[in-house]
Amino acid sequence: MKNANVIIPCYAADTSGVCSALYELGGMTVVHDASGCNSTYSTHDEPRWYDIDSMIFISALTEIDAIMGNDEKLISDAVSAAADLHPEFIAICGSPMPMMTGVDFDAIAEEVEQRTGIRTFGLHTNGTRSYIEGASEAFLAVTREYVRECPKREGIGVNIIGATPLDLPWNTTIGSIKKWLTDCGFEYVSCLAMDGTLDEIKQAASAKVNLVVSYAGMAAAKHMLDEFGINYVCGIPFGEGFGRQLAENIREAAAAEAGCVSPYGVSFDEPDCTADTVIIGESISAKSLAQAIKLDMGIAASVICPLPTDDMLLSDKDLCLYAEEDIRAALERIKPKQVIADPLYRYIIPNESRHIELPHFAFSGRCFQKDMKDLINKDIKELFE
Repeated sequence: MKNANVIIPCYAADTSGVCSALYELGGMTVVHDASGCNSTYSTHDEPRWYDIDSMIFISALTEIDAIMGNDEKLISDAVSAAADLHPEFIAICGSPMPMMTGVDFDAIAEEVEQRTGIRTFGLHTNGTRSYIEGASEAFLAVTREYVRECPKREGIGVNIIGATPLDLPWNTTIGSIKKWLTDCGFEYVSCLAMDGTLDEIKQAASAKVNLVVSYAGMAAAKHMLDEFGINYVCGIPFGEGFGRQLAENIREAAAAEAGCVSPYGVSFDEPDCTADTVIIGESISAKSLAQAIKLDMGIAASVICPLPTDDMLLSDKDLCLYAEEDIRAALERIKPKQVIADPLYRYIIPNESRHIELPHFAFSGRCFQKDMKDLINKDIKELFE
């Protein structure tokens, strides 16, 4: 059977991406799914669940509701909850069962908005795609709804775009990126959306550059380029050398006309297909780490991306592989000296390759949360110790 995960787990689903992207923004997120399924999200895909309150609910879809198409129950429950909680907005998304019964989330969202007077949008998740797609749609919806034209700041204002704890360690990463921005002479404007607020996001158009830290933020960054002329740069300031390079990329983007600068801070250098190091993970994070290793340690690294991405983010020698058997076969063919990947990849990494563990919350959840590493502007050699 093709594309079956036999040994390693799958990545978090698109519904988790929506919930994670909207978690801290003061809205109410409703997942149309069976009763009890909220526990799957809260216990596997959300490290903030016990520390930060958020209005995330499950519709408690029953078999008879699904068969009979009883959308009124979802609508009335959402309206009732909104009357009690007064959210900033309402987001309604789906799971596999509504997909199979053909639920019209846009129509439901319109009905809820008419009854509540609260901005409501439907998000087209189905529980079968990755968290990247869900978070991307959620970020784009928030950007379209709340970001409006406003005067530019005098300095180089920067938005952080695409931040969720599914990709970046919670509690430390955004603080570290903010400090790095300040140390480089930039002005932090907003973060979409981990450790960010809706009030900040409403001022996002005052920035001159968007720093995209996950492919989930790419659609929102492209929208702001088209609507407000804000150039974007992709990358996470891992290591000292790449941190300096990324800062220079931001300065170039701020000085250039809209769309007249290469939007990518990550490297396009084509590593040898027999590179000593292979990195498995989300494209922007993995490419940033590859560049950091190259600049700080002189080690060539290639990337295997098992998640949706843009081909422009990868070189010809990098690989987009979604199936477990394909990733395993590629590693057997390349025979790298070391593989940097989540701890649960150990079961498909060749025995002769050293496994450098770098936990990815979207892959292994809470299992290795305490071992997640903040590599922002740090000595990248610490990863290899």
